Parts: sequence; structure tokens; C-alpha cells
Amino acid sequence: MSRSQGPSSLKRKRPESNSLSQSLTDQERKLYDVIRSKQDMGIWTRDMKRETNLPDNVVNKSLKALQAKNLIKEVVNIQNKGRKHYMATEFQPAKELTGGSWYVEGSLDTEFIKILRKFCVDFIAELKVATLEKVTDLIRRNGVFAVDVTQQQVEEIVRTLVLDNEIMEVKSNGMGEFASVPIGKVCYKLIGKGGLGGELKAKTGAMASIPCGVCPRISHCTPDGVISPKTCVYYTKWLDF
Repeated sequence: MSRSQGPSSLKRKRPESNSLSQSLTDQERKLYDVIRSKQDMGIWTRDMKRETNLPDNVVNKSLKALQAKNLIKEVVNIQNKGRKHYMATEFQPAKELTGGSWYVEGSLDTEFIKILRKFCVDFIAELKVATLEKVTDLIRRNGVFAVDVTQQQVEEIVRTLVLDNEIMEVKSNGMGEFASVPIGKVCYKLIGKGGLGGELKAKTGAMASIPCGVCPRISHCTPDGVISPKTCVYYTKWLDF
């Protein structure tokens, strides 16, 4: 299975041979045209019955015939797994149907997500400060996955880690541990040991490492607000430095 995301979900259309076209009954042709017109989104059996006005027994018989001729295929719709969904074999299912790269045959690939989360945390911890591009590059070069890991996938994983308070999104000030990251560039640090809540480095002096300078929520920080220097654990630890 490949999780790589190409520029298009559609395959190049195959011209039908005259013999194949002639082998279809009128009902099969009508049904096939409706299914094929839906391209990578496919169509639910109830909808195709409504659009073709064909009786249930004719639709069911025609579906079996079209599948036997390898013209259509049944696909899983993660939003409605109990519904029979079909599309022409020349198309690949859209991510709206499959759930995208996190799903395998209609099921969430929890093991893949778990391992990718761990690698993201490990690399960010190792680098102290890491950009999304750097983390993606390290994961790809590691070679642990048999499939292509995209930057979009890494970004989605990183977002969940931020929401889970395992890492923090910050902006580089270009100094100290941020020296290798362009000023203003979004990057990530581990929360806790090795992160903003851990030991602060003083290569350029303590003032260069003040957490306020890289805090993504500094614009919302007020003396008596929900976000405040009085309640900020990172600012308190910096004062104790």
C-alpha cells in the first residue's frame, strides 16, 4: 500500500474497445455511464437506482455483470460503511471517501499514526528546535516506513502534538538555539525537558532566551488576562534561571 499523494486522484482514462462496448446490455450501459460520470467520488446504489430508474433486480444483476467485466469496483465509504458504493475501475477513490492517508481499507491506521507521532517527538527533542521541513526530511531519510511520508502528514501529526501539549509552536528569534532557523520562521520545541519548560541555554545570555520573545500567544498576554506573566510557568522558570 502506498500513502504517497500524487497531483491527481484520477488515473488516465482508458479507451473502451468496440467489443467491450458491444458486450454491454442497454441496462448495463446506462448504469455504467452513471457510475463512471461520478469519477473518483463514486455513487451509492440507492442513488444510482434513482438516477437510472432501473428496477432493483436489474441494477443488482447489472452491477454483478459490470464487476465481472472489470468495469466497476466496490469501494469503502468511511462515512457510511454500511452502504454499497461503486466507481469505475479507472479511478482511484477520493480522500473524502477513504479518509485520506490515515486510513487503510476503511480503517484508521492507528499503528502508523502512533509510530509517526513518536518519531516527530524524538526528532524535535533531539534537535531542540525543529522546523516542519526538517522533521519531514529526517523521517524520510530514516527509512523506517515502507511508504512515502508527506510533509502534509507530518504537519497534521505535529498539530495534534501541539494540541496534546507535547510540543509547542514558536517563532524563531534568530538567536541562541534558534540561530539556524530564519527569524520569524515557525518551528517547534518539546514542552518539558529540553523544551521551553526545561533548562534554558545561555549561549547568548539569559535575555536572549526569554520565552516571551518566542511565545506564539504573546499578543494575547496581559497582566490580568487569562494568558498572563503571573500565571506563565515558562516566564516563572526563566526568572528563576
